[in-house]
Formats: sequence, structure tokens, C-alpha cells
Amino acid sequence: MKRTLLTIASVVATWTVCAPAMADLQLATAKNCMACHAVDKKLVGPSYKEVAAKYAGQANAVAKLEAKVLKGGAGVWGPVPMPANAQVTPAEAKQLVAWILAQK
Repeated sequence: MKRTLLTIASVVATWTVCAPAMADLQLATAKNCMACHAVDKKLVGPSYKEVAAKYAGQANAVAKLEAKVLKGGAGVWGPVPMPANAQVTPAEAKQLVAWILAQK
């Protein structure tokens, strides 16, 4: 019985920690972000780990990246522009940016 309770507690604790990260990966996939980006490798755009490293410690990183998600941008990562993502709401942009900046 004790072993079963420990197993259940371990699963719940793991799910609690991993669920937000998976939910944001699912959101990025649902909003077509993963068509051009990956977590750990460059595709058309930079990897999310590269973005997190570049903006680490910058006070205005969240606002700057939320604007790029919503309005698009160009010139920071090379010649290919990032298009605006009209299907992402401001709240979803905030959630996505928080997840991206948490990538290590």
C-alpha cells in the first residue's frame, strides 16, 4: 500500500511539473509556431533555446517578444522575416513567450 501511494504521489508530482510545459508546447503546435521553430534546433527560425539564451536577463524581453509573436519582425535572426501570427491572442502570446524564455 505504501509503495502504491508513493508511486501515485510521484506520478502526480511529475505531471504537475511537466503539464504546463507540455501545454505550452501544445499551444505552440496548435498555433503553427512549430512550423518554423523547434525547441532545440534551428529550422526556418531560431530554436526556442536560442531565443531564451539571447533574451536572458533582459528586462524588456517579454514585451519585445510578445510584440514579435503578434506583429512579426525581421532582421534579428537573419534575412527571413517572422510573419505576424493573427491566430494568437495577446494572452496566448504572453503564455508562449513565458514558455520560450523558460527553455534552457
